[in-house]
Amino acid sequence: MKVLAVTGYKPMEINIFKHDDERIDIIKAAITKRLIGFIEEGLEWVLISGKMGVELWAGEAALELRDQYGLKFAVIPPFENQEERWPEPIQQAYQELTAAADFFRPLYKGGYSGPYQYQTNNKWLIDKSDGCLMLLDEEFPGSNRYFYDEARQVENDYPIYVITPADLEDMVEEMRMTDPDYWA
Repeated sequence: MKVLAVTGYKPMEINIFKHDDERIDIIKAAITKRLIGFIEEGLEWVLISGKMGVELWAGEAALELRDQYGLKFAVIPPFENQEERWPEPIQQAYQELTAAADFFRPLYKGGYSGPYQYQTNNKWLIDKSDGCLMLLDEEFPGSNRYFYDEARQVENDYPIYVITPADLEDMVEEMRMTDPDYWA
């Protein structure tokens, strides 16, 4: 797999309301761990639409892996200025990420004009990638269920890799075990 789409929840869907919430570090660590595994198997590109939440955190993780592994990432938002109504710290993070991306281009010119833009964006990301990585709890799907449903309909068994709540709990434990203060 050379190209991987990454998506997941918006922050409010998983009760994250501050841009410096410590749970973001856990999610980014879980994404980073999975990305490294894919890189070791030949991953070259990460695709995101740049939605706030998991996608932005995945972009930040990909950016951190770029120097060490040569990983590239693209931000393909559904329309221009998707961040204009977001909280200021998230807008700033989005703008920094899009400026640092190896490729950035909105699918539609102009601003939001309808839900079809998100549907087209999901189809485009799936079409242009060899598989996807999602943060997903199947019992409580959020807006990412639309991407998940679309990905499941793809012929030729489009690979869907999932980071589950149990994976996040494992990551918390892994981070705790590597913390020298834990053993002190």
